[in-house]
Amino acid sequence: MKSFFAILLLHFCLTTFSAQSTIQTGAEQTDAYLNDLKGKRVAILANPTTIIGSRHLVDSLMSLGIKVVKVFGPEHGFRGKASAGTKVTDEIDAATGLPIISLYGKKRRPSKEDLADVDLMIFDIQDVGCRFYTYINVLRDVMESCAEFQKPLLILDRPNPNGYLVDGPVLDMQHKSGIGQFPIPIAHGMTIGEFAQMINGEGWLSTSAKCELKVVPVKNYRHDMPYILPVSPSPNLNTQQSILLYPSTCLFEGVYLNHGRGTYYPFTVIGGPMLKGKYDFSFTPTGIPGMSETPLFMDEVCYGIDLRNIDTDSLRQTGKINLSWMIELYKAHPEKAKFFDRSLSKQMGSIEFLSGVSDFRKQIEAGISESEIRASWEPGLSDYKKKRQKYLLYP
Repeated sequence: MKSFFAILLLHFCLTTFSAQSTIQTGAEQTDAYLNDLKGKRVAILANPTTIIGSRHLVDSLMSLGIKVVKVFGPEHGFRGKASAGTKVTDEIDAATGLPIISLYGKKRRPSKEDLADVDLMIFDIQDVGCRFYTYINVLRDVMESCAEFQKPLLILDRPNPNGYLVDGPVLDMQHKSGIGQFPIPIAHGMTIGEFAQMINGEGWLSTSAKCELKVVPVKNYRHDMPYILPVSPSPNLNTQQSILLYPSTCLFEGVYLNHGRGTYYPFTVIGGPMLKGKYDFSFTPTGIPGMSETPLFMDEVCYGIDLRNIDTDSLRQTGKINLSWMIELYKAHPEKAKFFDRSLSKQMGSIEFLSGVSDFRKQIEAGISESEIRASWEPGLSDYKKKRQKYLLYP
């Protein structure tokens, strides 16, 4: 029996490697866009995931004689050194001498002055396919500036590691926030290039004009393909396990439990000191520069669940966000009145902002079953899936 499972695992690994080795990101297909850049003054929205092979796109383009005039940096910054939610300042890049303009500090979108010496803008950042992952907000903001100031936008597309997953309640816009700005489910199942087409097509820009858009699609990619990211997309999504669990475990940002911030395995462990005696597994959050300086329950032993070895392939096969962990930990929590108290958790947002709806908190508190919770997401989720079909670039 063991040999059978070993063969099955080997087959999966070889299939994944074979599929991944044939994928070409938009950035890697230089023949598809270099002519668009020649003789142009180019600006790039970039972070550490903006690579061709092992080299940063900015360095590659400059070595090819492309006139890159500036870089825009999102949350975590151009070099990815800032913690989640930390404001990032403008600076000069030590490696290239280029000015870096932060879009996660005093402003969220390029100004008229920022784009005055720019002929063309490039957007190339790895996304992970979740509504509360803020790079889709940056995408919209950049598109708005490009539309308003009549600058074309070139998107070099990348695979969505959670591209197989379209699930969760559609955001009720009364809960619009910095971690939820579009009427989409928690896991939207689109690449950045596809999502940009949806922003244009659904009229989600505040300006009346549409962004002049060109997408260089990923070659040999399907939404159901497993894809291992070559670079961590942000400091706290530092393993493939965390990336695949993120659509489910990021909901714990809105509860009075630590979900691994302050450890080197965020989004893969969940617990708190009050669960001592209910769980054997424990971990102790500490301050980690660049990841989480002041995590919830810092330097306290937390007891709870360890998801680091959970079979994410089985999770993929369900095609669903996992709600059982939230239901289980609410039942186990001895201080239920505090479970959803954001003032105590000091984390990213309330559960209403994260789930996107008012009912989720009430459903967990009332002990509603997972199937009943899922039923409440309709018909919004099915309607979104139909809308999504119009903008897909990949099967």
